[in-house]
Amino acid sequence: MAKQVMYRGTGRRKNAVARVMMTPGTGKFMINGRTFEQYIPSAATRLDVSQPLDLTDNAQAFDITVNVYGGGITGQAGAIRLGITRALLEVNADLRPKLKAAGLITRDPRATERKKYGLKKARRAPQFSKR
Repeated sequence: MAKQVMYRGTGRRKNAVARVMMTPGTGKFMINGRTFEQYIPSAATRLDVSQPLDLTDNAQAFDITVNVYGGGITGQAGAIRLGITRALLEVNADLRPKLKAAGLITRDPRATERKKYGLKKARRAPQFSKR
């Protein structure tokens, strides 16, 4: 039996962490044991996740399995996208300039600002009453 080759990539965004495993296949996409369409119902978010695959014409070349946890759907989608990008770079390093030009290699550093004492949220102050 031939050893199955597997490419891995880890993506993070906000509080979400995605572990992506890519194996040569037919384009099957599973996230936490559910299909891609079931896990991410929004078409716009699905487009965002599959951007690195569409850009490099690898949409049907790999079977993708993702374990993702933390954050919400948007954060998880961003984490999956970065994980797929990193796995694709492991497959073929020559894809780097194309992915870099699209801004897919850089991790989005934005995260929730911490709440400060005396305020209701990070910057939201209590309502001011003059009288």
